[in-house]
Amino acid sequence: MSDKPEMDEGQPKEKAAPPSEATRTGAEQPWDPEDLAVAEGRDATPENTRRAARKLDQEGRAAIDKTVP
Repeated sequence: MSDKPEMDEGQPKEKAAPPSEATRTGAEQPWDPEDLAVAEGRDATPENTRRAARKLDQEGRAAIDKTVP
């Protein structure tokens, strides 16, 4: 007896979505400076929010991709 799970050849295999549809990053949705500050593990204080706003202005979506994979 084999330890490998049995496959039912009569069942259709699920089709994998193309990478463009299956891959999702955090930058694909709108982010506020408060969101970025919290994602970085900081409190959403006015100082941290201003810092996050500057980071979003300078780096754009890359700031989010660096923080939220």
